Amino acid sequence: MEIKVNFLENLRLEAKFDDFTVITDQPIRYKGDGSAPSPFDYFLASSALCAAYFVRVYCLARNIPTENIRLSQNNIVDPENRYNQIFKIQVELPEDISEKDREGILRSIDRCTVKKVVQTGPEFQIETVENLDEDAQALLIAKPDEDAYTWIEGKDLPLEQTIANMSGMLAELGMKIEIASWRNIVPHVWSLHIRDAASPMCFTNGKGATKESALCSALGEFIERLSCNFFYNDQFFGEEIANSAFVHYPNEEWFKPGPNDELPEGILDDYTREIYDPEGELRGSHLIDTNSGKRERGIVALPFMRQSDGETVYFPSNLIENLYLSNGMSAGNTLPEAQVQCLSEIFERAVKREILEQELALPDVPMEVLERYPGILEGIQALEAQGYPVLVKDASLGGQFPVMCVTLMNPRTGGVFASFGAHPSFEVALERSLTELLQGRSFEGLNDFLPPTFNSQAVSEPNNFVEHFIDSSGLVSWRFFSAKSEFEFADWDFSGANEEEAATLFGILEELGLEAYMAVHEDLGAPVCRILVPGYSEVYPVDDLIWDNTNMALDYREDILNLHALSDEQLAGLLERLEESQLDEHMDIITLIGIEFDENTVWGQLTILELKLLIHLALGQHEEALERVELFQQYNDNTVERGLFYQAVAAVLEIVLDDELELDDYLHNLTRMFGEQTMAAVVGSVNGEVRFHGLTPTNMQLEGLEKHQRLVESYKKLHAHRARRAGACTPS
Repeated sequence: MEIKVNFLENLRLEAKFDDFTVITDQPIRYKGDGSAPSPFDYFLASSALCAAYFVRVYCLARNIPTENIRLSQNNIVDPENRYNQIFKIQVELPEDISEKDREGILRSIDRCTVKKVVQTGPEFQIETVENLDEDAQALLIAKPDEDAYTWIEGKDLPLEQTIANMSGMLAELGMKIEIASWRNIVPHVWSLHIRDAASPMCFTNGKGATKESALCSALGEFIERLSCNFFYNDQFFGEEIANSAFVHYPNEEWFKPGPNDELPEGILDDYTREIYDPEGELRGSHLIDTNSGKRERGIVALPFMRQSDGETVYFPSNLIENLYLSNGMSAGNTLPEAQVQCLSEIFERAVKREILEQELALPDVPMEVLERYPGILEGIQALEAQGYPVLVKDASLGGQFPVMCVTLMNPRTGGVFASFGAHPSFEVALERSLTELLQGRSFEGLNDFLPPTFNSQAVSEPNNFVEHFIDSSGLVSWRFFSAKSEFEFADWDFSGANEEEAATLFGILEELGLEAYMAVHEDLGAPVCRILVPGYSEVYPVDDLIWDNTNMALDYREDILNLHALSDEQLAGLLERLEESQLDEHMDIITLIGIEFDENTVWGQLTILELKLLIHLALGQHEEALERVELFQQYNDNTVERGLFYQAVAAVLEIVLDDELELDDYLHNLTRMFGEQTMAAVVGSVNGEVRFHGLTPTNMQLEGLEKHQRLVESYKKLHAHRARRAGACTPS
């Protein structure tokens, strides 16, 4: 994690990281103002808080109340050496907690991350640089030593060289990549989380049998998501990018819808139009991209090569971001390597969907087959030793697809997790199933999965597949666990050189009667491909283009960002559009308009319901405001402070709307209950003197929206790089 420090007045300091700001000071006796804790005080508090966090996690997993658990920490200083200290942590536990749980709570404290880092002894490296922002050297791994190169199946370069190459590409782009966390809870299963230090919303996870393979996986995913603009999906790029010569890629094309909003000629082909617009309801306006929001410019579309004949077909960027998410994109050392990874993931997800939705029972992999792969078997046995039954299944559907499945059962919670992996190699597919199962998870994280169900409708519901796509946390049918399999075990093998494997996988699509479309991006220095298989690789249903399109943001974004500057007439118009849209009132404004607000602010917690409520207050519509306040209080998951604000608003509205009551008669006790500051905001909101309490003013220039600005700055680095590359490739 990158922490940037600013020098404030006197000895006050400001540390900024992610979306947080921490202020430190020094006591008056040390020439400070005593206005905030000292850096060392924060360090001491972090140890106690970390210990308490692990206690809380332990108790939540076992439904143990924490109301009567108390924890304290004292640091005992050696009088002869003040750097030699004992951190004494004491826990007071209620008498009704069992001896087993007492021991478990103490063991949980022993897992405190702060404690382990201190005990290990961190290494401090101190250096000067010419410019902090330009120092984008990604210190991810040492310079590769050719004598220690590691080759794994499926990679056309050794891991060390791959990591060095990809790290260099990101450094050249001006992105400082940091490793936020590592996981290795069973043998031969590693995972990590990396992110852009300047824009932590740009992050990826990696997994593998070794540290190097996991890091290689994370970096490859980072490169692919940059190349395919996935980090910026659904987000507003800002007006500067929106008005640039190109918005997404230099080779994009723009198409104007017809006079009656018809789909323009030149986008898609007959095959894809039949899939995306089966009822003839899709209009040109449905395909305006949300990133630029330039309705007057038309539909921006990206070129893809049709696999069957090599012809170019233009796909609207809006269609891709609405239906495919990250499915079907991959980076590699070579294009065939990227194609194999890309197609493998497409098959993994499509086969997984078929198995889950049709509630298919799969054959077990025989033990004699598992014994061929001792490293994988050791990881599975380590999970079993921790009390988690593991089922290893052949998900190839009778040898048709290169897919495996590892399913974990959690007797502690009754939850299950079906993890799938795919690759032409049986071993690699099996390894990916296991590493995907544990990617980024601790043992506590295995308590979060849902129990199986016999409710077929719940399993086959489209959003269940979306949950499985995002983090595999969706529902699984009990029928999946039947010992009576729908298929015989197939000891399959599709492996060969990457070129051969890619041809084999494309061949499977052809046998299924499916067409594939591919775009290749090489501007970052590594070949990245994005493959679309219409009617097969979508994550969301195609009718979302009509009924749940992300470009609904264009109807609201500008007005919401300019909320404080709108006239009453404009506010009424915004409210009317929101009412007519029939959008879920609990949708957050972040999702609605594609703007990343700081989640610790009122903007970051704002929902459509609360926005409507605030507009009613601003317009003096007290009866409507009271109705929505009651809804807010009923379903509120906002902060305690915000909840109390609306509790006071409800009371004041009740008084104002009752002709027999006078507000002055109640203000004294309302103020005693809620405080002067809150009541001033409440009364001001009700009488119209305060508009949109808690929402800081902003605009289409994104003033004050630091989190979104960091995301836009990240994209600008990529956009500028593409512009330079396009200029260099343009004949003079």
